[in-house]
Amino acid sequence: MNLDVSAHYVWWVLALLLIGGEVVVPGYFLLWIGIAAGAMGLIVLALPQLGLLPQAVLFAILAFVSCFAYWKLLRPRLERDAPDAAGLNRRAERLIGQRYVLETAIEHGRGKARVGDSLWLVEGPDLPAGATVEVVGVDGSTLKVKAAG
Repeated sequence: MNLDVSAHYVWWVLALLLIGGEVVVPGYFLLWIGIAAGAMGLIVLALPQLGLLPQAVLFAILAFVSCFAYWKLLRPRLERDAPDAAGLNRRAERLIGQRYVLETAIEHGRGKARVGDSLWLVEGPDLPAGATVEVVGVDGSTLKVKAAG
């Protein structure tokens, strides 16, 4: 039985494995190397006489260029276009600098403030209910506050 596997198929299988690996180990690293492998499949399809060493060198260059393009061009644009994604799991940190009204007085360093439609635990100097406070820090889900002045 004679298996004549064209080199471009090998590159495409490698591309699928790398891109599939991105699902298992997310981080956008394998995706771009997989894209470079897919591009190599197209190049080898167009230039079947290309030797193994030039293929390997070209693949390394394409992988580097695709990763660099993501890191320097695409990633900053994605972060700029989706600013909420950066703080997705750190909602409380987005409250720093904001002012809120105390729902319950801060007594012995602890009280509650209304943030939107929920109450948040606050820590700070003793203040009466109804006082305005400014968030200066976060500790877990507790807001560190000071009297707004």
